[in-house]
Amino acid sequence: MSETKPGTMERIFRVIVAWRWGIVAFYTALIVPAAWTASGVRQDNSIDRLLVESDPDFQANRAFVKQFGGGEYVVLFAEARDPFSQDVIVRVDEIESAVGGVSKVMTNSILTVFRRAKAGFDPATQARELEDFARGSSLFEQQGLVGRGFLTIPIVLDVHGPAERAEALARIDEAVAPFVANPAPLTALRRVGQPYVAVYLDQGTTQAGMRCFPFFGLFVTVLCLWLYRSFRALAAFVITLAVNVCLTMGFVGLIGGTFTIVSALVPMTVLITCTANLVYIHTRFVERPAERSVEDHHVFALANKFVACTASIFATAVGFAALAVSDIRPIREMGIWVAVGLVFTWVLVFTLFPALQRILRTPTQIERKTAGQWFLRLVAWLPSFTYRWRWWLVPGSLVLCAFGLVALFGMPGAIQPMSLETDQIAYISKRSELYRDTKRLEDLLPGLAVTTVWLKGKVGSLEQPGIIRGLDRFQTKLEADPMIGSVVGPTTVLRLLRYAGGHGDRLPEDPDELEMLTDSFSTLASQDPLLVRFIESASMSQAYLTLLTPSLDYEGYRRLDARVRQHWRAQLAADPDLRELDVRTVGLAALQAKMAHNLVPTLVESFALTVVIIFSAFLIVFRSGAARLMAMIPSLFAILVMFLVMRIAGTSLNVATILIASTVLGTSENDQIHFFYHFLERQKTGTTEDGLRHTMLIAGKSIFFATLINAGGFLAFALSPMPPMYQFALLAALAFVLSMIADFTALPAALWMVFRDKPDALKAAAEAPPATEPD
Repeated sequence: MSETKPGTMERIFRVIVAWRWGIVAFYTALIVPAAWTASGVRQDNSIDRLLVESDPDFQANRAFVKQFGGGEYVVLFAEARDPFSQDVIVRVDEIESAVGGVSKVMTNSILTVFRRAKAGFDPATQARELEDFARGSSLFEQQGLVGRGFLTIPIVLDVHGPAERAEALARIDEAVAPFVANPAPLTALRRVGQPYVAVYLDQGTTQAGMRCFPFFGLFVTVLCLWLYRSFRALAAFVITLAVNVCLTMGFVGLIGGTFTIVSALVPMTVLITCTANLVYIHTRFVERPAERSVEDHHVFALANKFVACTASIFATAVGFAALAVSDIRPIREMGIWVAVGLVFTWVLVFTLFPALQRILRTPTQIERKTAGQWFLRLVAWLPSFTYRWRWWLVPGSLVLCAFGLVALFGMPGAIQPMSLETDQIAYISKRSELYRDTKRLEDLLPGLAVTTVWLKGKVGSLEQPGIIRGLDRFQTKLEADPMIGSVVGPTTVLRLLRYAGGHGDRLPEDPDELEMLTDSFSTLASQDPLLVRFIESASMSQAYLTLLTPSLDYEGYRRLDARVRQHWRAQLAADPDLRELDVRTVGLAALQAKMAHNLVPTLVESFALTVVIIFSAFLIVFRSGAARLMAMIPSLFAILVMFLVMRIAGTSLNVATILIASTVLGTSENDQIHFFYHFLERQKTGTTEDGLRHTMLIAGKSIFFATLINAGGFLAFALSPMPPMYQFALLAALAFVLSMIADFTALPAALWMVFRDKPDALKAAAEAPPATEPD
């Protein structure tokens, strides 16, 4: 075992304790700017934040948004038994008028198209005329504007960022609130769209924090008062934790970080790890022998726990930093931010906390008896129990681990790997109105996932009749594809304009008439509010088509992209003029599908890196080969059995649950480092039983209470309204409990087997001379 010379560390900690008032003053000055930058951290759960900025799909989508703007879309969905009855049309017109008064909003319903075509519209007298107009072309049904039993009001939001999005949706909700409360003659008025999902997640993440962190604060308060029976110890804990989370959040604000659905795990993970290390240090401090002064024992306790705490915090920090390999932006940011927060943790637990212990004069067990005396009985019983059942405990643990591997990765030809859930609607409570409305709309429309086909050519390309004709035929092919629900593009608008003018809903077949239409295309593109969204009117060189499909996973998106390119190649053969254009699929569906594709690599790569890093930390701290291998058993057992429970419960991997493996491994290995540090501290000069008893006395109680902190801290997220977060909470808490059980059962049993030792009583009985019978 390698460690810094005790004399050196004790001298360092004597200096830290001596400078306690200066240390407190330093952190007091630091906390003000940290709190100010922390207050600037905002929430944003937009889909375009899913991928890292270096990802090619992210860059392509950003280039597209820069060219055409970042408009977002929501839909008001008006259900009615007879959607074209006079009363319904009047009601829908009232709704659209109310929404039209909201700034940064543009509507485009069938009523809007009809009003523009007829230079006016009186819903009280022209309802049947409107119906004839809508039924006269399949374009309106293809766009989802009309359908059996419903009309829709598509809304374009000209917003930039989460604040403007939330404000616009709040004003829309305010405008339609009377109609939602009293929809008659409609049967229902529903509001759906990805912006609503993003705002729901923003608010849900904030609410989760407001619920979880007070719960964690109460948990820490109860734990400290129960364990140490001291308000002064509680104050030292609370102040250190408050400074830690403030510095961490201050760093996030300083670099311009933005929170997403998983970012609430950042301060909680830092708080939990910090609290666990404070328990390790303070428990060692309160266990002062009567013959040692408080000052000397304080320095001894800090020096004694320095190597184990440093190794565990370092391994945890680097383990979380391993998440930087992920191409999922929120996960990468979380890993880096937690790693930085754990650096602050290491500094604080060995500077501010010792200073507070001395200033507040926190009592030891000599002055105040602590909780956990029952643990002595467990220490006396556990070594013999684990020895007796070692051939059941270790193989049983390995069998459960094997089942967990199969549950996660499947078995070729027999069991499929664990399923992935990437649709953001799955992150919403099934009891919410938004979830029900979205599912209802998915039943009635062909799909809500948006994929964009971006077309780029030369200056004036879109004014050439041959290119316009070819684009229209290309769009028709896409509309006929069973993978695609509907397609809207610039030729859709042209066809609508012709239909409104009484010329049918097809482009002219006559070449001269088509040329006249394209000659006026640039004028139309700059004037028509709908067409201008699909055309880059300044140079007439770029346009796009919007494809609506059911939600796609990565393989589904790849098939869609291949199908688009297949249709494009076929159209190039029929319309050679299209060769001037390049085609590429971009959009939110592409980003979401790519995120889904990156989930499993994130799990495998980050977990593998975390294992390597933590094993390397064990390699540095422990010279025993057995220690390096045995120390991984509890964490691996907990994680793999947790995946087995997920599979049995039918829980899918998602952007939150994918983090459990790295989080549990990175956090629970603290227990194993402290376990082995104190085991080898005694075992190198004694027996295996000596090492186990010493470990249980010195670190066992801390491991037990640290597990309570880990499990209870993450369990606070069970209060979150978002399924991924409360799933994470329950599963993480389960994994920590499983890890602790393995710490006290499978791990000691494995040590008995590795060291091929026996309990001292059995060895003494075996070595005792046989009793002689009297003559």
